[in-house]
Amino acid sequence: MLRTATQKSWKVIGWALALHVPRKGFLGIKLQAPAHRFTAMLAATEPLKPLIAVGQVTSTPDKEHNFACCSRLVREATQRGACIIFLPEAFDYVGSSTEETLGLSETLDGDTVQRYSSLARECGVWLSLGGFHERGGDWERTRRIYNTHLLLDSEGSLAGAYRKTHLFNVELKGRVSLQETAYTNPGPAVVPPVSTPAGKVGLAICYDLRFPEMSLALAQAGAEVLTYPSAFTVATGSAHWEVLLRARAIETQCYVVAAAQTGKHHDRRTSYGHTMVVDPWGSVIAQCQEGPGLCFAEVDLAYLRRIRQEMPVFNHRRPDLYGRVAAPQKDPLPPDLPLGHST
Repeated sequence: MLRTATQKSWKVIGWALALHVPRKGFLGIKLQAPAHRFTAMLAATEPLKPLIAVGQVTSTPDKEHNFACCSRLVREATQRGACIIFLPEAFDYVGSSTEETLGLSETLDGDTVQRYSSLARECGVWLSLGGFHERGGDWERTRRIYNTHLLLDSEGSLAGAYRKTHLFNVELKGRVSLQETAYTNPGPAVVPPVSTPAGKVGLAICYDLRFPEMSLALAQAGAEVLTYPSAFTVATGSAHWEVLLRARAIETQCYVVAAAQTGKHHDRRTSYGHTMVVDPWGSVIAQCQEGPGLCFAEVDLAYLRRIRQEMPVFNHRRPDLYGRVAAPQKDPLPPDLPLGHST
């Protein structure tokens, strides 16, 4: 249909070398070739790293407005060389009531997905659509929808789809009251990671972030990038958002990409924001400020592999022990471990 996306980011080797450099060279070093050739030789010494863009938006019940905002971010990210753009949960809309949320939902072959498919094809980029309100094949029977994370390739084809398995039913007295099961069916499975220009991507959504079993399963299945497109509440986000994202990155040694909703959607709903990218060491390497926008990060898979080689936690795991706790023993300490010993 259209070209495969091979968008790459060029790392700036040094600002001085990008300028005209006299024959005597930079800092007095004599160059045997023109500066532009020297810059090219330096750039060739290390592989290019894919650039990703992560979006932050304030969706409303107005689907046309939301598409205009998201498509503008996609085009901006494309111009800056991103190969994948990640959009948050409920990128299509945030309804003001259960009735409106159900009434605005669509099937996968509806207008919304087709428009984003055309956008991906036009821009030649991959799109992570973090939480689409999907009318599934059981809509007539259940009258409930699925919260579905779609991954489109650079030709606009569906490369992966994950239906949210952990649904957000929470009552925080005086602060948060949400019952996702009132209008959403739980997904049936965790899906395998998808190979993309930025590595193997594991698909998840928002509340899935609180379940490390899922992230560990995705990492063991080969994931290098974990995605948590979200619409965290202000109460839960201010307390838990960053620490959970960093924890998932550290324990799986994956990049963690979290596109987020931000600000006031309508009179009944406000989201925390703080779109973020965390590297496999647990460091926050990109983050959005207040309001809609983008942040960018390079995915360095060589760095990821080095971390996993130097600290091979997956080789040290003991799945033979997990899921059960041994029966209490009369003497809780092994005979060769003296009292007061600490590990």
